[in-house]
Amino acid sequence: MAILINTTEKIPDHWTLIQSASGPDVFSALRGRKALLPLELFLSDEEAAAAQFSAIGVWLDSHQTLDKLEDRLSSLPIIALNFPVFSDGRAYSLARRLRRDLGYTGEIRAIGDVLRDQLCFLERCGFDSFALRSDQDPDDCLKAFKDFSTSYTATAVNDTPLFRRRG
Repeated sequence: MAILINTTEKIPDHWTLIQSASGPDVFSALRGRKALLPLELFLSDEEAAAAQFSAIGVWLDSHQTLDKLEDRLSSLPIIALNFPVFSDGRAYSLARRLRRDLGYTGEIRAIGDVLRDQLCFLERCGFDSFALRSDQDPDDCLKAFKDFSTSYTATAVNDTPLFRRRG
């Protein structure tokens, strides 16, 4: 089971991550919960899901795009982006696009193969919660956000590069 943190502390996970499902039967089985649905399931029957769950979020795999979600972003309190393996960095670009290009203000969660070494860079791309891989020490991972005092480049968090910040 993954441990959830934000940039400052361990936090409770109120969302049920649905890995895969076929059909709306899962909707009634998890009635009343907050659900993170795979993109395809969310798109297949958005109205049925809305009627069953107390809140709905969506998760995308690294090969998926945001195109089908762009007009629905304001109704999604959370979008999770999956890292199927540590070395697959496509979700960094998706998070940055959500924050900077599409103006998404909800929670962006990193899920999957999420390791301490990624956390500082994930935050700079716009992620604000992190479901750590089960072998990661959450207390050590929280220290990762203090590994670097500043960044040279513009980020989703601070769009001014260092050379422009210097007086």
